[in-house]
Amino acid sequence: MAKQIMRREARDNVYLHQDFHGALSAGIEYLHENYGEDAVRRYLWQFARSFYAPLTDALKARGLTALEDHFRRVYGVEGGAGRFDLSEDELRIEVDACPAVAHMRRQGYPVARLFRETTDTVNRAICDGTPFAAELVAYDEETGRSVQRFYRRRQESDEGAS
Repeated sequence: MAKQIMRREARDNVYLHQDFHGALSAGIEYLHENYGEDAVRRYLWQFARSFYAPLTDALKARGLTALEDHFRRVYGVEGGAGRFDLSEDELRIEVDACPAVAHMRRQGYPVARLFRETTDTVNRAICDGTPFAAELVAYDEETGRSVQRFYRRRQESDEGAS
């Protein structure tokens, strides 16, 4: 029998990394227990500023549609459901259940006490240095259900006006 060679690239495979979230959760809990809450937030901030730099650039160039496109794609790939409400100055995302939290709960993995920071801190870091800011309006620790709000920052000249 002749030798057969199969050539595959990462893009040929279905994107799936659910167990990554369990490992991330364990890492967050380790940092929290050993170095405190600020260490968790610093780690996630530094990670997000680096990993999501292209998204931050897209946010600067394209505005909130870049974030909407990103989150629609991510929730679609991970099997999450979200409702998106976009205007020129605000993007509001309502997520019924975080796919990562749902997966960890199904597998019996512990969910880090600060897992919400993977939404809150990461979203704020993505917006850093752009005309936009992020706010985690609501978050359910049990399901990861959330309301995320991205909005145009007020211009300095607007802040003195009332």
